[in-house]
Amino acid sequence: MHRVPEPARERRVGATAPAAPAGDPGGGARSWGEGKARRLVLIVVGIVALDYFTKLLVVRSLRHYDQIDLVGQFVRLTFIENTGAAFGIHIGAYDRVFFLGLTTLALCALALMYWVTPARDRLRLAAIALLCAGAIGNLIDRARSARGVVDFMDVGIGNLRWPVFNVADLAVTTGAILLAFSLWGEERRREPGP
Repeated sequence: MHRVPEPARERRVGATAPAAPAGDPGGGARSWGEGKARRLVLIVVGIVALDYFTKLLVVRSLRHYDQIDLVGQFVRLTFIENTGAAFGIHIGAYDRVFFLGLTTLALCALALMYWVTPARDRLRLAAIALLCAGAIGNLIDRARSARGVVDFMDVGIGNLRWPVFNVADLAVTTGAILLAFSLWGEERRREPGP
């Protein structure tokens, strides 16, 4: 009887390892494994903590509509509370309830998107985590107080200013840009070559 050398036997065993299920081209994408949950938690906890403590510092240090120049008048701290959505969008008397519900639904959709994204797609996972972190940061404000979300970052030149925002808003904006870039890249990869 002929014996197969050990290295050859190991190669043969490795070659017959089970492949990813046919319905899962991401190779195990539908899971929280492979460090995906840990990355999500690290990003979300880090951003939410930074958002919370910066808002707390502003609330304890400034009065409403106080302004402090940081980089000339280009970057300043301006303390406001926003009961509406981004950029001061309001829908009426039920702003708080509406945006609490909408944010909760968005977080559920983002969790599902994170779950189905392959672990190798780190850009998309980071984008979704940033979106979740920003949504949670502002959700905490809405749940805590009927006065709305604490905003304080004020950027612009003279009277041409971006609407006042916070760390959570910055995370949402960055996450949305990264997600759009990731989806665009995926679409480009799917297009047939010349």
